[in-house]
Amino acid sequence: MITSKIISNGILRAIGTLILVALLLYFLYQVQNVLIYLLVSLILTLIGIPILDFFKRRLKFKHTFASIIVLMIYILIIFGFIIMFIPLIISQGQNLSLLNTNEIEKNTLELFKQLNVFLEQHHIDSAAVFDPKNFKSILNFNIIPNFFNSVVGVISNFGMGLGSVLFITFFFLKDKSIFVKGSKLLIPDSHEEKILNSIEKINVLLSRYFIGLLIQLFIVFILYTIVLSVFGIPNSFVIAFLCAVLNIIPYLGPLIASILAAVLTMLSNLGSDFQSEILPTTIYVLIGFWIVQVIDNNFSQPIIFSKSVSSHPLEIFLVILIAGFLFGVMGMIIAVPLYTIIKVISKEFFPDNKFIQLITKNI
Repeated sequence: MITSKIISNGILRAIGTLILVALLLYFLYQVQNVLIYLLVSLILTLIGIPILDFFKRRLKFKHTFASIIVLMIYILIIFGFIIMFIPLIISQGQNLSLLNTNEIEKNTLELFKQLNVFLEQHHIDSAAVFDPKNFKSILNFNIIPNFFNSVVGVISNFGMGLGSVLFITFFFLKDKSIFVKGSKLLIPDSHEEKILNSIEKINVLLSRYFIGLLIQLFIVFILYTIVLSVFGIPNSFVIAFLCAVLNIIPYLGPLIASILAAVLTMLSNLGSDFQSEILPTTIYVLIGFWIVQVIDNNFSQPIIFSKSVSSHPLEIFLVILIAGFLFGVMGMIIAVPLYTIIKVISKEFFPDNKFIQLITKNI
């Protein structure tokens, strides 16, 4: 028989659970920077594990010394990027007057005026759409320097956390076996073998995925640099790097990269004749970027997705598409690693399910 005491106790337990969940979410929100450091460290660890194993097996290094060497490689790479890119980024920022609102407005309106002239020469009435006065009243050019300053702020904050990330990564690499032994104490004995097998497979697959992703971005970066250099775009190295990084966002990233490259190409050539120089050069750059995407979509991505995480390209496409609709850009970025983790765990715990067998047959 259900009494008022039982009902009241149930209500109190439900309220207590909600309060605990709310406190936990508030705590996670307050320490979100720490969670980001842990996530970045985990990715660096997964990338570094194959390098660590190479030093231990082939060069016979001790585990601790091999971990130090891997960390030194990361530090050298970061230091190299700083040396190469900081002067170039400063130079590009000065060329595009990123911190000068009036100069941005002047350059953009000049570009629209040239576009107006071009369209009118081809008997296209564009006054209503491309009237510089309309754009001047609609656009808030302060957005650009504000955005640039926010990016600088993010980079500064990451610089402050870089030491923390490297510190955590070192101990993830050095004490990996200790973490595994410690986790055994928290895992129920009945599921210990399945969970440990899942963790091992996830480590292998995600290590292959992130290394493959780095290789893909490097290939795209080289091809972008070649395209921009062929057409004489200033600071092609920086523009290619920014566009390559955008490729981390599946499908949507290349589109944004193409738009960014087109805008920077036009602004870099501002002052030249629009019809004979700016427009043709921009079109050629976009065609070059399209060719790079054809190469990437037909060679680089299938190898990474099919070989590294053992998934069919159509399967990956649907997963990314669904994640994008549900969680936006961030969902598209984490879709493949998260889907891989779910597949591995599903295979360990539900090996007899027909659907699970179908999607995990290559794992």
